[in-house]
Amino acid sequence: MKRILVATLFAVLAWAQTPPPTPAPAPVAAPDEMSRLRAQLERSQRVLKDWPNLARYHDDNAAIAPPTAGTARVVFMGDSITDNWGRRYGKFFEGKPYINRGISGQTTPQMLIRFRPDVIALKPQVVVILAGTNDIAGNTGVMTLEAIEDNLASMAELAKANNIRVVFASVMPVCDYIRPQTVQRPPEKISALNAWIKDYVAKNSLVYLDYYSAMLDDKQMLRQEITDDGLHPNAAGYEIIAPLAEKAIAAALAK
Repeated sequence: MKRILVATLFAVLAWAQTPPPTPAPAPVAAPDEMSRLRAQLERSQRVLKDWPNLARYHDDNAAIAPPTAGTARVVFMGDSITDNWGRRYGKFFEGKPYINRGISGQTTPQMLIRFRPDVIALKPQVVVILAGTNDIAGNTGVMTLEAIEDNLASMAELAKANNIRVVFASVMPVCDYIRPQTVQRPPEKISALNAWIKDYVAKNSLVYLDYYSAMLDDKQMLRQEITDDGLHPNAAGYEIIAPLAEKAIAAALAK
């Protein structure tokens, strides 16, 4: 028994004197990864400070004079599909008093917040609203169709209260031919939202701009030749929708 106690004591003393294992060094991110993380952090900080991105067009808006008499100014409010128009793909109505106020990635709650400075303050006769695809994709969190519809209705009510005629564009179709798009933007949700928009327009004497039907293929998907990613129109896509927009604007001005 004595021998067992002595052996145990020596074992305890030996364990106590054993230095702890040296921790493995923390992994160091590669320079490219550090740059990516830094850029991501900076973007997140900007979003936190200005969630609706009111700063994007603040200076441009301040530099725009009120429209002269007889000028049919039109503002296009939207997301990246509007933002890209004439900036990345296609031509944006050269020589026309039309103003692009699209911001990539935006959803209807963000657009609703900036509707006054980016639309009403510019005193257009017509606003063309294209929105909803990023809400369906959940860019700013989960959104029900009812919530999207409420935001669209609120924009229309603000416009009408300020004597601005409203054109509502249908949400464009998507396709999976180039990369997966329908998982984030299910076609049945796009169709349901478009059905509501068309009905709302009819009930409120607005103008419906049907981009959706003009861009479908025989499989009820966005035509492959008019997109480079299955979501956004390319130059050929904008050539299709530009005359449709012009026709809708003319109809709004004639009301």
